[in-house]
Amino acid sequence: MTALTGSICDLAVVGAGPCGLAAGVAAKRARLKTFLFDRGCLVNSLVGYPIRMTFFSTPENLEVGDIPFVCNSVKPTRDEALTYYRRVAQHYELNVRPYEEVLGVAGARGDFLITTRKRHGDEGEYRARAITVATGYFDHPNMIGVPGEELPKVTHYYREAHPYYDQDCLVVGGGNSAVETALELWRAGARVTLVHFLAEFDPGVKPWVRPDIENRVREGSIEVRFGTRLSEVGDDYVVLRDEAAGAEERLSNDWVFAMTGYTPDTGFLQRLGVRVDQRTGVPDHDPETMETNVPGIYVAGVLTAGYDANKIFIENGKLHGARIAAALTRGG
Repeated sequence: MTALTGSICDLAVVGAGPCGLAAGVAAKRARLKTFLFDRGCLVNSLVGYPIRMTFFSTPENLEVGDIPFVCNSVKPTRDEALTYYRRVAQHYELNVRPYEEVLGVAGARGDFLITTRKRHGDEGEYRARAITVATGYFDHPNMIGVPGEELPKVTHYYREAHPYYDQDCLVVGGGNSAVETALELWRAGARVTLVHFLAEFDPGVKPWVRPDIENRVREGSIEVRFGTRLSEVGDDYVVLRDEAAGAEERLSNDWVFAMTGYTPDTGFLQRLGVRVDQRTGVPDHDPETMETNVPGIYVAGVLTAGYDANKIFIENGKLHGARIAAALTRGG
């Protein structure tokens, strides 16, 4: 084990996504010595986004630390965002420790002992006066809970369409992720059926995408089953159930894309002693300082919204870092 117990930092940030990065930048600007840990790479959640994804936000809303985000169009792409956040980390010379997972935390405000493990198995110890947890939710998809969901053909993530040319694909969901996945698969030559338990697409579907999917459905290029749920997955088939009539339909199937959203993993917070509302999933915290009920432990980013993933985005989650830095510089 590599021990660094002789040196103590002001803030350790668990999670180096955009909101964790913003917390690190705010701390650095406040002259606080800061480490950022992530079990994946820098802004790992963005790496998992579809390769051709375009953000709903404008570049100005994604900016961190007053570093201009320049892109080629009104809406930035995934690749442009990755390039931008690398530049932010480089500009502020942030001490980011990628592929180093935080295993546990002991101690109390003013002197926490953090245990980590790198991807090759080496363990480390760090000391910090305060901790910010900004772990997001992208690593924890909402499971459907149907027989066969554990089969290798089922995925809760979508990257690119080419591997599914000439394949029977089922897309589950009615939001942006489901709609864009269905469109890209169809354009790559897949046979696509989309199933959604509601009677129409979600109202939050991007306005420049909605006409596209509606036209494809209208012309029959993409099949849609509204008011319907996936009830079973087999090796070469799926079973769909009409919610109103109860009738079941069996379709030939090669791949299932369950684009049903994600949920925060609050287990880490709870192990630290942070209270989490069982109904909402919201951790107990002061919205002015972002400090939890455990003194010296703060939260940032989408984790603070609990199960309501549409409440906190990069645009407003990035503001949490400044509140935390201000509280720390005040001695809070």
